[in-house]
Amino acid sequence: MYNEIKLEKGLYNLSGKSFTAALEELDPSSAYIGTPLEKLDAYERQLKRFSIRVSGSDCDRVEKFFSSTETAVLFPEFVTRSIRKGFDEAVLNSICAVKTSCESGQYLGCTLDDSAAYAVTAQGGALPASTVTEASSATVLAKYGRLINASYEAVRQQRLDVFGVMLRSIGVKLASAVTAKALEVLAQNVTPITTSSLSYADLVSLYGSFGSFDMNTVIVSPASASKIAAMSQLSEIKADENGRIRLPFGAELIKTGAADDSKIIGIDKNFALEFITSSDLLMETDKLIDRQLDSITVSITCGFKKIASDAVKVLTIG
Repeated sequence: MYNEIKLEKGLYNLSGKSFTAALEELDPSSAYIGTPLEKLDAYERQLKRFSIRVSGSDCDRVEKFFSSTETAVLFPEFVTRSIRKGFDEAVLNSICAVKTSCESGQYLGCTLDDSAAYAVTAQGGALPASTVTEASSATVLAKYGRLINASYEAVRQQRLDVFGVMLRSIGVKLASAVTAKALEVLAQNVTPITTSSLSYADLVSLYGSFGSFDMNTVIVSPASASKIAAMSQLSEIKADENGRIRLPFGAELIKTGAADDSKIIGIDKNFALEFITSSDLLMETDKLIDRQLDSITVSITCGFKKIASDAVKVLTIG
């Protein structure tokens, strides 16, 4: 049972396993189906075990994690989950078709040559070919990270929900830096549609430039987003609960500070981009457990590869 698990630092250092995955092996969630705890994962059951409340009106403070040697082991996962939540809330999940894990710092993958026309084939004639080959060059993964300076004495009395929001904000900004690289890869080797100034007709032209694929996502800078939102054709359109706008022809408008003011990128998000990562978010767990919080690093190593080149179109302004 979850209240009999021995928590120790070594659970963070098991090869190929996250802390939660290690806990799940010791305390499988499948054992709680049909019980009041079935909606909690192994980590959340440990928070319940030690009555650590990370949100709500009776939320605990950071020092609650350090009330014993076992509860201190749970703190790095709280930090990681908070930052990851911010990272996952950013736009990457809205523009990537697939996520690939890679064990090395370079990813070769495959490329698809699909240039032969899809047409009627005469009886006995050779069928047009789509060819999948090994990529001629590797995608080099880069590290993105942040140094967090926060002494234990400075944060020990901070409510966990507030501290969690601070960490989430770091995750959001870290994801923005990663997104800039994603947009750079999307725009590579694309012949753009050009316009002197942005108009609704230009957005329609971008939409109309898609053939086999559908433009279901439009990625823009904050400045371009404000211009689009002010267009008369969008006067009756309301943002959804996440603050996002869907254009009249169905594409979701994604606003990000990582985008260039001079470029609007239209994609079919189901086919355009592969997100490659060699690691999950990495944290210096020992320092966190030992309350040596003066300088903690969080990082992710990742890269991007375009999948279907004709699932991406670019409108260049000016």
